[in-house]
Amino acid sequence: MAFDTHMRRGHPIVFSMIIFFSIIELAISAWLTSRFNAHHNYFSLAERDRTRFLLFTSIWTIVFSSLYMFFFFSLPDHVLGSVASHIFFLFLTWIFWTAGAASITATLGGGLNCTTQSVFVYCGQLNALEGFAWVIWVLVTFAIFVVLIRGVLAARRGDGMRGPLIA
Repeated sequence: MAFDTHMRRGHPIVFSMIIFFSIIELAISAWLTSRFNAHHNYFSLAERDRTRFLLFTSIWTIVFSSLYMFFFFSLPDHVLGSVASHIFFLFLTWIFWTAGAASITATLGGGLNCTTQSVFVYCGQLNALEGFAWVIWVLVTFAIFVVLIRGVLAARRGDGMRGPLIA
């Protein structure tokens, strides 16, 4: 039962952190996308498109993480509050953040030194975009592992993966 207490406290904390950092990522990527659309001053199409993908990913994460927090509190016994549903959502979100963070990192060459480079117009913002993408990736990875552990415990008690996160 101690794990249930940790889940009741930890789920809202982790999902709130994911939402908070996704809002920051949304603000940065939306601002960059608006600058790129208005001024066409992106270095390459890859930079522009990967920024747009991170915009999509941050919106996806904010919307669905908020829904899963609602399901966790209001409908814990519903199929959308189940271990399997959480694993599916978190795995898909993890794929999006892995692709987004890795692609923007590849575009920037692993990060930019803003004092020595003159190729990228929005150096500081692009570095922040990359950094927050990796922070969110770490949080989603942590959430997946916790839900997988919870899935193993649910299977052991006989609920299977369709069982709720909290017994």
